[in-house]
Amino acid sequence: MNAPRIKELRKKRNITQLKLAMDLGTNQNTISRYETDEYEADYDMLKKIADYFDVSIDYLLRETDNPARNK
Repeated sequence: MNAPRIKELRKKRNITQLKLAMDLGTNQNTISRYETDEYEADYDMLKKIADYFDVSIDYLLRETDNPARNK
């Protein structure tokens, strides 16, 4: 298992799971499960999360250590 970087990005910005969930239109339990790798976010949710934190999906999924997005 290799949980997405959601938790570390969220913590860096001092955002609670509840705040992130509300901003993304989901619930806190879902965010918690993404962070612990119990659930896998679908593409649309990955895109929302990447947009929210202004990082690439590859960075979010630990495919790269470069957070820069190709625009």
